[in-house]
Amino acid sequence: MDDNLGMMDQMTSSACWAENTPYLTSLAWCMHIQCAESNISLSKFEAFWENQATGQSNAGQIGVPPKWSYAEALANVPSPPTIQLSPEATSLNDTSLVSPRVYQQQWNVLTSVQRETVLENTYGIAMLVTGFGTPIILTWLGYLPFFSTISRKLKPYLIWPSLVGNYQVRPLPFLLGNAPTVGQTLYVLMFLILNVVLTSVNFQSRQPNAWYSSTWREIMAYVLYRTGAFAYIIAPLIWLFGGRNNILLWATNWSRSMFLVLHRWVARIFTLQVLLHSIVSVILYKAEGTYDEEVKSSYWIWGIVATLCSVILTFGSGLYVRKFVYEFFLLQHIVLSAVLIVGCWYHAYDLYKFLGGYEDWMIAICAIWMFDRLGRVLRIVTAGPRRAKVRALNDEYIRIDISGIRWRSDPGKHVYVYFPTLHPLRPWENHPFSLLQTAQLQPTHTFTGSDSDSQTSIGRPVEHCDVEKNNAVQSAAKGLTRQTKPEIGLTLYARKSTGMTKNLASHNNLLTFVEGPYPNNSTRQVLCCDRLLLITGGIGITGTLPFANTHWNVKLAWSVKDSAQCLIKDLEGALSNIADKELKVGSRLNIEQLLKAEIDAGWERVGVVVCGPGALCDDTRAAVVAAGKLGKTEFEFEVEAYSW
Repeated sequence: MDDNLGMMDQMTSSACWAENTPYLTSLAWCMHIQCAESNISLSKFEAFWENQATGQSNAGQIGVPPKWSYAEALANVPSPPTIQLSPEATSLNDTSLVSPRVYQQQWNVLTSVQRETVLENTYGIAMLVTGFGTPIILTWLGYLPFFSTISRKLKPYLIWPSLVGNYQVRPLPFLLGNAPTVGQTLYVLMFLILNVVLTSVNFQSRQPNAWYSSTWREIMAYVLYRTGAFAYIIAPLIWLFGGRNNILLWATNWSRSMFLVLHRWVARIFTLQVLLHSIVSVILYKAEGTYDEEVKSSYWIWGIVATLCSVILTFGSGLYVRKFVYEFFLLQHIVLSAVLIVGCWYHAYDLYKFLGGYEDWMIAICAIWMFDRLGRVLRIVTAGPRRAKVRALNDEYIRIDISGIRWRSDPGKHVYVYFPTLHPLRPWENHPFSLLQTAQLQPTHTFTGSDSDSQTSIGRPVEHCDVEKNNAVQSAAKGLTRQTKPEIGLTLYARKSTGMTKNLASHNNLLTFVEGPYPNNSTRQVLCCDRLLLITGGIGITGTLPFANTHWNVKLAWSVKDSAQCLIKDLEGALSNIADKELKVGSRLNIEQLLKAEIDAGWERVGVVVCGPGALCDDTRAAVVAAGKLGKTEFEFEVEAYSW
């Protein structure tokens, strides 16, 4: 008996089946006898007859309707048939009985494959829902008093620490990548273990079997099916987590950087499933001696294309590639992702047509991808074409002013900026910038008033946290201030690097497109703290400065190199609005001492926001973790560092 992996071609035409009396009567009699004990209703018999008797309509095949209904075909069997087809029979000329051996073999394989199909879809969807739903559930639980308290206690142990020493924003040695945090690792381990377990359990063999001559071949075929199905089902998560317009950024308090980490790890698990699927298929086809024939089939070729794309995308997207040839990485990432979708589509279509619903997952991917791309275009169109003024602060730093854009001055936002005339052949190139309102950079001038009127809640912890009320306190405290006419627009600062920014020079009328704003992190928890400590290094001031205008009790600690003193000078107006600040030029901040001072001050909850070089962010993370474990003060911690 030859093995068959379930990819059977329909040799007899639907029209022939629809008009062939011996076939229709034999099928009707078989259904009547074999299903007698199952108490199946006539309507179900007729539904099967209409949809399956002359072709699989659920696979997208357009069949010719049978000339008789099930009841009519059964009525045309005048007496029980006596002719029994042999297992080797190739023709059907009379109403005949099916060989019990053949029937049992077909029953075993069809029920087993149906069982496996149900399991792989159930397990796959369970993984998809878990991957998608975990951020939502954990976010919502955080709003409940009991769980929020537990969460704050666990963060220094299970959420914030890096998995590998003091590396997180800084890349690992030899550009091996960025070490995940313990919290990110827990998610990845959960998803990986779920994949391994559900790929390995609950297989069942039924022999004798019409397709598989041994239990080993049958089980391996089911492994082949399951790994392929899992790859299709979890694939939408890759596109969702990688998108700028990821709906989970608004439905949860997880950061864009967090989802990019998960995007890479889910993609690696996807590639693992793809490789297992490919390896098992080679082993099985070689075992049955049909490998040389199958590799010429279109479904196999498209499968090779999809596998190669998965491997190249996974191993060709490492930090060593992104750091040195980012624009090349981005372009090949988009092109190979599109080829991967096409390969997966035709791999499934050439095998099963639309049976199994594999194409549905590709449609879901396309919908997610198009939603993200359309969202980007709409954001650019909404802002419209702008003209930016670029001013060099020195040989290393530049300031970019884009007038006329009116957005809320919420902290924790970033934008992507396009300068299409810098590279006319690559107008799609863009760069992320922290978002600063130009008006925020101007100093305020206070009216003369009584002391009682000018007091604020600084120094007193709040009992109830309400961001809107906090903003109201801020507005009330600044109600006694008056500014000169503010400039409306965005101001961006950049340090010239090897990328797009290296070509920026002084310009008074540079064509600019702005895409955004997008959230970096959820700011709710840090803004609900009694005290906000902003730790900044160099150009990172652009990520922390908006927080100073959104909280009533702020300390800014900013260190810059000697070459970056131009930033301090340019931001004098904004810095003058911050009463409690520590600026250092040419020396490092003592992060442990900064945190100790906040603890000694007796604050119950301190929010720490850090933005700057990777070493500063990682050192601050380690210091906050250590301080949080002391238990004297509760901390909230956010890193305003963009992850590529």
